[in-house]
Amino acid sequence: MADINHVVLVGRLVRDAQLKYTNGGLAICEFSLAINNRRKQGEQWVDEPSFFDVTLFGRQGEAIQRYLTQGKQVGVDGQLRQDRWQTPEGQNRSKVVVIANNVMLLGGAGAGDGGGFGPSRSDRGGSSGSGGSRGGAPQGGDDGFGGDDFPDNIPF
Repeated sequence: MADINHVVLVGRLVRDAQLKYTNGGLAICEFSLAINNRRKQGEQWVDEPSFFDVTLFGRQGEAIQRYLTQGKQVGVDGQLRQDRWQTPEGQNRSKVVVIANNVMLLGGAGAGDGGGFGPSRSDRGGSSGSGGSRGGAPQGGDDGFGGDDFPDNIPF
């Protein structure tokens, strides 16, 4: 059996996403996600936050970067990569980052964050499609199902 390296995360942005370019012109969009894991401690619920650095390459990163602002809820589908380096003092260090294949803006239609951004057909080797949206609701938050009737704070 082949190895599997696949991660799906839903969380909120810690800060605004940063966009930079390689010398070859490849866009690199970087952001950090905070994800709260809740557990019960006695009679109280306790939040245990985890923070993940995410990197998104290419045109999707260019297109979505301006919408990735602090506090926005996003879904990320990707894989894990371990970066390793040595400090000037000779100590070995490592860090696990998420390399995103797909990033989707989440939240209610009223919040203005509906819709998703995925690789366009041209990114996957096909003809260019209708603007590169793959999965998720159409732009503008109208998903054709009557809107968002559920609260964001589901108690479980």
